[in-house]
Amino acid sequence: MRLVSVKPSPLQPQLPSLRGGVIRRIRCGIAEPSGEPAPLGQKTRYNDGIFEKAFMTLFARKMEKYADPAGGVKGTAKKSWWDWGYDYESFVDVSRRVMQRRSRIQQQQVVREVLLSMLPPGAPAQFRKLFPPTKWAAEFNAALTVPFFDWLVGPSEVVEVEVNGVKQKSGVHIRKCRYLENSGCVGMCVNMCKIPTQDFFTNEFGLPLTMTPNFEDMSCDMVYGQAPPTFEEDPVSKQPCYQDICSMAKSSSSVCPKLQA
Repeated sequence: MRLVSVKPSPLQPQLPSLRGGVIRRIRCGIAEPSGEPAPLGQKTRYNDGIFEKAFMTLFARKMEKYADPAGGVKGTAKKSWWDWGYDYESFVDVSRRVMQRRSRIQQQQVVREVLLSMLPPGAPAQFRKLFPPTKWAAEFNAALTVPFFDWLVGPSEVVEVEVNGVKQKSGVHIRKCRYLENSGCVGMCVNMCKIPTQDFFTNEFGLPLTMTPNFEDMSCDMVYGQAPPTFEEDPVSKQPCYQDICSMAKSSSSVCPKLQA
């Protein structure tokens, strides 16, 4: 698969809309002096605004009912429904507590339930009507991913990919995934993001999606329109832990234990 960067205009980055107009791109609030993600081994600093914190709070609240109340980071209290004080660290902490005491499949099922709970009844069926698995649908969803998921994964850009022999701008390159660098956990990346997101788009929405994280530089490539491999055939199924930064890592295991359960 060949990836070619497609850079938006620096003056007025825009996205296509369903009605033929444009949607202004929402830029990610990186607080680094360079305006770029921090080098590997360092955590990128962000200036999260109301938009970003609203999404963090919404997702975290939905996941709280599945989270282990006793497994939080020391000093992190469970927040009330009226508390909008979730930041990215507390959002990741909720994700980590969802993982605890659950198998790989159970973790993925929780994410599916959370995603469904955020949609109105019948939304997947409507999505299938609006976005049948065509080149246009794949490209449109790639374009929407860049601005609307900055809060979750950090800065990204649309790239050209080849799907079934056809070149199309339905790829998204995430330069350094915020979720992965903040969690420091291979299992969280795979079970709480990659696999359930792939499955949700492919099986619920009917639009194939493949996500390929790079655990060496924490980047990730998403390709809309490309069917994902089975877990057993996916290289992530044999990915070791980040033993130096993951609290759940096991030095005796060559594969992340959260991918085996």
